[in-house]
Amino acid sequence: MRLLIVEDEQKTGDYLKQGLSEAGFLVSLARTGLDGHHLAMTEEFDLLILDVMLPDVDGWRILQSLRESGQKTPVLFLSARDNVDDRVKGLELGADDYLVKPFAFAEVLARVRTLLRRGQAPAIVDQLQIGDLILDIPRRRVTRQGKKVNLSHKEFCLLELLVRRQGEVLTRSLIASQVWDMNFDSDTNVIDVAIRRLRKKVDEGFDVKLIHTIRGMGYTLDLERNDD
Repeated sequence: MRLLIVEDEQKTGDYLKQGLSEAGFLVSLARTGLDGHHLAMTEEFDLLILDVMLPDVDGWRILQSLRESGQKTPVLFLSARDNVDDRVKGLELGADDYLVKPFAFAEVLARVRTLLRRGQAPAIVDQLQIGDLILDIPRRRVTRQGKKVNLSHKEFCLLELLVRRQGEVLTRSLIASQVWDMNFDSDTNVIDVAIRRLRKKVDEGFDVKLIHTIRGMGYTLDLERNDD
């Protein structure tokens, strides 16, 4: 399940992203309203967690724009604004829930799961599989042909992204923003090194290779491709 957090407060955003990632979600984090609005309009997410008070475009306007464009993605507002009028305004604009800061992470997680269980989004998937590769999302475990594959947290997130978008060619900039929450710097080889390490753990010793380099474009995970 893909979540988008739009939160300008660094500690809050990082805290939410880490906690929700550890709970098994694939999480993107935007630190400005404009970035969040762009991501919400151009990519598919199962849920948006949206701050109200943002430095450029506030959460009210972002939500209003999304709903006017026909977007039905569930939205959970997180805000320090705790008066009744603000809560009513958020719900009337089309938010699905409203939680006041400061909050307990357990409550955020419970509300996220409740919203995802409603008709707007498919059920949470605990396991992903492609061929003989299996990802156990809640336990953050990977096996191939029944053998455990030991991955770091970032490697698991990278593999999960590739599996969820099987067959798509993912650019380095997209991988950097989704997994490392950073803008891609063409002078760094962090993505290439990470892919190389992941490929060694996932593909080495197996006849069928899953992770492929698409030269000049990026990387893909595909059971059918044999053109490396």
